[in-house]
This record gives sequence, structure tokens and C-alpha cells, in this order.
Amino acid sequence: MVVPSQVVAAPQVAVRPLGVRPVFYLIGILLLAVSALMLIPLVVDLAHAHDDWKAFALGSSVSLVLGLTLVRWCRCELQSGLDLRQAFLLTPVSWLSISIVGAIPLYFSDFGIVSGSITDAFFESMSGLTTTGSTVISNLSEAPPGLLIWRALLQWIGGIGIIAVAIAVLPALGIGGMQLFRTESSDRSEKAMPRVRQIAKAIGLIYLALTLIAALSYWAAGMRLFDAAAHALTTISTGGYSTSDNSFGNWDENGIQWIAAVFMLSGAVPFVLYVRFLAGERRALWDHQVKTLFGFLAVVITGIAIWLSLSGQYAPLDAARFATFNTISIVTTTGYATTDYMLWGNVAVGLFFGLTFVGGCTGSTSGGIKVFRFEVMASLLRVQFLRLLYPNGVFPRSYAGKPLSDDVIGSVVVFFSIFFVCYSALTIALMSMDLDFITSASGAVTALANVGPGIGEIIGPAGNFSSLPDAAKWLLCFAMLLGRLELFTVLVLFMPRFWRG
Repeated sequence: MVVPSQVVAAPQVAVRPLGVRPVFYLIGILLLAVSALMLIPLVVDLAHAHDDWKAFALGSSVSLVLGLTLVRWCRCELQSGLDLRQAFLLTPVSWLSISIVGAIPLYFSDFGIVSGSITDAFFESMSGLTTTGSTVISNLSEAPPGLLIWRALLQWIGGIGIIAVAIAVLPALGIGGMQLFRTESSDRSEKAMPRVRQIAKAIGLIYLALTLIAALSYWAAGMRLFDAAAHALTTISTGGYSTSDNSFGNWDENGIQWIAAVFMLSGAVPFVLYVRFLAGERRALWDHQVKTLFGFLAVVITGIAIWLSLSGQYAPLDAARFATFNTISIVTTTGYATTDYMLWGNVAVGLFFGLTFVGGCTGSTSGGIKVFRFEVMASLLRVQFLRLLYPNGVFPRSYAGKPLSDDVIGSVVVFFSIFFVCYSALTIALMSMDLDFITSASGAVTALANVGPGIGEIIGPAGNFSSLPDAAKWLLCFAMLLGRLELFTVLVLFMPRFWRG
């Protein structure tokens, strides 16, 4: 993703027209990058003597022409950065543009599951770029290698893209993104890398390094090199696309599932913390938000493992492995699976449905509501209960021992409200398409939280989204984009005042 060097709030005293040239100039650059990236699956298919390389040649050509056209027609200087409304516009339009272009090779592929269906091709592309991981494809073992690696690459660029948005756009928009790190970071960390470009470059290198380490770890543990590379791309991005219909159920030897659990967690940690750690803050990774996430996972995993073991479903070691992998996969919104946990009983079904809402840390590749928002809400509830008990008491609202500003509190409360309003509306809309309640409710949250698999027989971990009506797939595509971009970044475009300035 191209990261603007600075996002500057627009003046409030004068109304300015919305300048779209810088926005489409940046989108043109992104499309040029996507065109180059499509050469990777093209070469893979050529190496395997598969005719699908023609689909990627077409997709790359279209992306190249569109990119060059936008860059030529909208060429402009970006030294002053983007203003507030331009940043709002750039974020969803860039995701939408890349999803459309990314769907071209899927549509023209020789693989019959998505070829010839605009809806399925776009759904797969949007699900990949938003790192949701919901799929309409089955028989993945028969899919062309280029298609498999392209799905993984879509998730990889979507993962680094949302980190770029989190550090460059969301703080200025005041919607509870990386505001957290403005509150938490010390003077030393702020001076270590003061510019957005420097931070973005450092994060990009860390993201690439983690991906390479994950690929080498999978390969050393027994995966084929192709599978190792594809899964590394979708693990660090917490995307969840696999090269097998059984996901990680195909690999349980040599600790592969434990390796995946470690790298899923690495993708769910704020990447700014890695930068601070490498800049000399040795305790940076043990951040308050990270401690909360790890503590929550430890409690849930222990409970599930004990229950699976005592119920006689698995031996203790297998129970620990299944509980650890699948819990981390859902909470980090990766969406891998090792088994159909819907068969574990109603308790497991209810628990995993609830875990779908959680998500990882802010500034990570994870989706969901995010841990820090739950922490802020818990702090507000604590203060409210104390005021009921002690009406005359003074109880400051704090996070990690520091006072919470009204801006952060307001953004979190409003986010929760809008999230559940959108979730309710999506559930009702899906039910109006003759889908049952379980499919509708879980489909809505898995798209909005960018998790991947839903609950139930149709879209659960043992199923996929291919049988849903086309209208439902388009609605879920919108929900994926909405959830990936933190709701407000998309919803604000529907306000007439936004376009008027």
C-alpha cells in the first residue's frame, strides 16, 4: 500500500471542494503494483504448464493500463499530504479498486468454481483482500497453483494495507485506531521514528521478515515449499486462505499446527510494537493490550482443552492442540481450522460464535472489534458500577494506568453502537433472503469481523459460501469492506455533507 507521508485535517473555517486527483493518482500507483504482483502467479502457472497463466496475463494487462491511465491523467504533487476527506475517500476506493482488478484472473480462470461468475470472482477477491478468508471455492487440491498463490497474495497485501491505514489514516480520523499508541507511547518511542514514512518502511520490512520466517518454519516442519509459502502469506496477514479444503487438518505432524498458532499470534500483535522493540524498548512487546489478549486466550484455551479431555472427545495432548489452534484462529480472525468444531457440542458452537466478535490488537492485521475497545468498555463499566455504589466518589476513567481522553472514550462507545447496529441490519437482511438464523447471524459477524468461517452446516468450518444466493454474497462483500476499514471510513461516504465539504 502507498502510505501518504502526512494526513492533515482540513480547515474548518472554509469549505473546499473535494480534490480527487491525488486520490486517483495514488490508486493508479497501487494498480501498477498489483499488475506487477500478478506476474508471480503467472510465472507459477507457467512453471506448472497450466493454461491459467493467460488469465493472469489478462488481469495484469488490465491493471497496468488502468494504473498508467490514472497516473497520467491525475499526476500531481503530494508534498503536503492528503487532507481529511481525501484520506476518507482513498481508503475504501483503493480497496474496492484492487478487489475488482484482483477478481479478473479469478473470473477468467479455467477452474470452474469461480470462472464465469462475476459474483463469485468478486466475492473471493474481496474476501482475500479484506483478509476475511470466506471462500466459495471447493476442491482446492485440484485448483491451479497460480490461483492458490494469488488468493494468498491478496490476503498478504490486504494485511500490510490495513496496517498502513492504521498508522497513517485512522489516528487523524479519530475513530479509535492507532490513537491508543499516542496515549501509550513514551517520548523515547515517539522520537525513535517520528515520521509516518519511516514507521511504514520499518513495518513493511518486519512484515516481510515474519512472512519469510513463517514460510521457512512450515517448510522445515514438513510442508511442501509451495504450501509453506502460501500459508505463510495467509498466516501473518491473519487471512486464513489455505491450499486444502481441510485447511490445517492436513498437517498435524512435526508441530506444524503449533507453528501456525505462534505466527497467527504474531500477526495479531500491533506492528508498531515490533518497531519500538527493535528501536530499543525491550519491554515494548509486553504491552497492556497484548497481555490482555494473551491472558484471555490462555483462559479460554485452558477451559476448552479441559472440557474436550474430560468429555472423552480427545486425548489430553490432542485436546490441547485442537483447543489452542482453533481458539487462536478465531480470536485473531485468521479462520483456519483443524477440525469441524461444530461437532464438539452446543457449548463449543456458542463459545466460538462469541469469540468471532473479539479480534486481535489494534494496529495488527486482525479484524474484529479489537481487544483495546473491550478494555476501554470494561473500564467504563467498572466506573459506572462504582458510581452506583458510591454516588459521591470520584473514579477516573483510565487505561493501563493512564487517563482516557474523551475522544478515545467517545470513539469506542460509538464504534460499539455502530458495529451492533450494522450487525443487526446485516443479519435481518440475510434472513430476508430465506437464509436460516444461524447462517444469517454468523455470516453477518464473520464478514463484519473479517473472520472467515461462520457457524452451522452451510458456512461453518466444514462448508463454504458457494451455495448462498448472489444477493447475499454481494451484501457480505460490502460487510467485509465495512468491517475491514473500521466502519466509519466507509459509512461517511454516504453523507451528502462529505461531498459538499
